[in-house]
Amino acid sequence: MKTTIYDVARAMCLSPGTISKIIHNNGNVSEKTKQRVLEYIKEVGYVADTNARILKSKKSWIIGVIFADISLIGLEHPFFASVIQQFKNYVEAQGYEIIFIVNKLGQNEMTYLGWCKNKKVDGVLIVSGNVTRKNIIELVESDIPSVSTDIIMPHLNSVLSDDYMGIELAINYSLSVGLERIACITGPLTTRAFSERLMAYDQIHRKLGLTLREHYFQESESFGYNGGFNSTIRLLERVKEIPQCILAFSDDLAFGVIRAIESKGFKVPEDISVIGFDDIHFAERYTPSLTTIRQNKEEIAIRAAKILIASIERKTNRRDIVKKIPVELVLRDSTKKKGTI
Repeated sequence: MKTTIYDVARAMCLSPGTISKIIHNNGNVSEKTKQRVLEYIKEVGYVADTNARILKSKKSWIIGVIFADISLIGLEHPFFASVIQQFKNYVEAQGYEIIFIVNKLGQNEMTYLGWCKNKKVDGVLIVSGNVTRKNIIELVESDIPSVSTDIIMPHLNSVLSDDYMGIELAINYSLSVGLERIACITGPLTTRAFSERLMAYDQIHRKLGLTLREHYFQESESFGYNGGFNSTIRLLERVKEIPQCILAFSDDLAFGVIRAIESKGFKVPEDISVIGFDDIHFAERYTPSLTTIRQNKEEIAIRAAKILIASIERKTNRRDIVKKIPVELVLRDSTKKKGTI
């Protein structure tokens, strides 16, 4: 027999209204009472009556997720997979469920907007996507609230890492340990993050009066290890003066960069230091362990979730919010340390 909210209220000697507040995480209820009720609900297996909630609120309590992964890594993508999981954890705690938006419903081709209307989603998270794609533009310009953790465009709220800050931290640290010849390996510049990091690399060099050396920049043909390896080989074979440090604009690229350096007979970090960007789980376990720029994936996901839910619940109608989340430099074994030059 199904346990109802009234059954829970009777068992806990509380009002149904108090139980509802706890389930939907709103209202003023003491933490002690909240934990007592949540533990009981977990024990008896109570599940909220979704249909009744939908009728009462006139919402579907569904958030759609678009993950147009141009890196072709899919849901195993170490950065975006973590963002999705953190986002999912937060919105589910607020009573929402997530579903992935695709281009087909059965055998029927559909636009993203058509798919969202068919499923009656309350809002959309664009984990990654292409700002020039008609499907994305049409959805973002609709009246369905949306937020992204990857792209910036009109009518869209975005929560992103501060790429400029990350590159500045990497360059300033390199200079602090006496490494002035700083090269960079970027992934395909069709993505916002890589193009912004390259722009920051250029701007910071100019701001600090550093020499932008010829051939110290190489764009990879792909996003991962092989792209980083091949790009570094090309860079090292054509430069007149070997760089003292190479900034890789993702950790996956950095792993390939390190092996390419070693394949040319150099040592990391004795001859060339390497700094990545992301701080994925494997960065600490690589050999040598990777110095990198850590993105705060949890903060990005939760901030995006809060902005989207606020838009859904009409607490704010403002769009075009671009929130930059601070990053930090994590020092490991792939860079020289102060006092070792």
